[in-house]
Amino acid sequence: MRYQAPMSKGQDRIDTNRRGDQDASGLRRGWTTGACATAATRAALTALLTGRFPDPVSIRLPRGETPAFALCRQTLNDGGAMASIIKDAGDDPDVTHLAEIVAMVRSGKAGAGLSFHAGEGVGMVTRDGLPIPPGEPAINPVPRQMIREVVEALAGEHGIAADFAVTIGVVDGARLAEKTWNPRLGIVGGLSILGTTGIVHPFSCASWIHAIHRGVDVARAAGVTHLVGPTGSASETAARRLLPHLPDLSFIDMGDFVGGLVKYLRTHPVDRLTIAGGFAKMTKLAQGAMDLHSGRSQVDLRFLSALAHRAGGDHAVMARIEAANTGKEALDLCQAAGIDLAAPVATEAQIQASALLRGAPVAIDVVVTDRGGRIIARAE
Repeated sequence: MRYQAPMSKGQDRIDTNRRGDQDASGLRRGWTTGACATAATRAALTALLTGRFPDPVSIRLPRGETPAFALCRQTLNDGGAMASIIKDAGDDPDVTHLAEIVAMVRSGKAGAGLSFHAGEGVGMVTRDGLPIPPGEPAINPVPRQMIREVVEALAGEHGIAADFAVTIGVVDGARLAEKTWNPRLGIVGGLSILGTTGIVHPFSCASWIHAIHRGVDVARAAGVTHLVGPTGSASETAARRLLPHLPDLSFIDMGDFVGGLVKYLRTHPVDRLTIAGGFAKMTKLAQGAMDLHSGRSQVDLRFLSALAHRAGGDHAVMARIEAANTGKEALDLCQAAGIDLAAPVATEAQIQASALLRGAPVAIDVVVTDRGGRIIARAE
């Protein structure tokens, strides 16, 4: 997979560079802010070590793809090196499409190791319940790991320690962040650097649901009687570990469209459907939401508070849940108090999904995972 990001934000230039790979729906895929930040870091550090910027600059994504990115800006001086890349989100209506992702790399103190910093337009985490603790720049774990691997590999090639300070910024990121959930989540000052695979899969309700339907059709035609609908890569990995006997055709790329899958099974039934997803998304399903996208459904903390109460939580725990920042924080609070909140979420999600079948002969079970992909509850 190879795609060179545009050198400028001009529309004429963008049109001549629209050559990204397409997914199964025929839409063009793009790159995450994490992938762009990693590529910019690689370019800047290479220049700092060799005096020359690679352009285009290639990186390896978590699943082995090796895209290449053209540089937008570059500077090199005694203090460090800077490189920037224009993010191309493909055909996804992403708020960061065409944003300029900037990486500044400076040498750090001997023995200090790699440190991450928020540049202009990247937010700082101020509340619990997110993958990154308060006081840290909002650079998520996978992008951090991708950047770390690049820095350590380049440092190793030059026989030096990976003692560098990496600052990631997004031009105009503070304004763009106002269009996201970052302010509500306590990420202040800008955007988050995100991504788990490095690839942005284009969002199109009709196209995605059409692809779900075709996946069901192909599986049924092949005699598959047990389907799995994961919400993402982590839950799919967990489901594959749980159900190793199932063929690849069993796994339907459901994403957020649990309603699109379950409704189709009303008239195109299979014996069994396993829905797998993280705690927050399964909470939304338990609430009755059938579109689990963050822009169209939200975790109801009062709902979780009520479930915790039924599971033995007292009023103090309920109050803390209702004041929580995220569903993850509510889950963490309950786990610390010895309350199993994931089990009732799985049960309620199974009830809601089964009700949507309207009597169709499909047995549904629900698997709930944590952020690491570990199964924490199952309702059959």
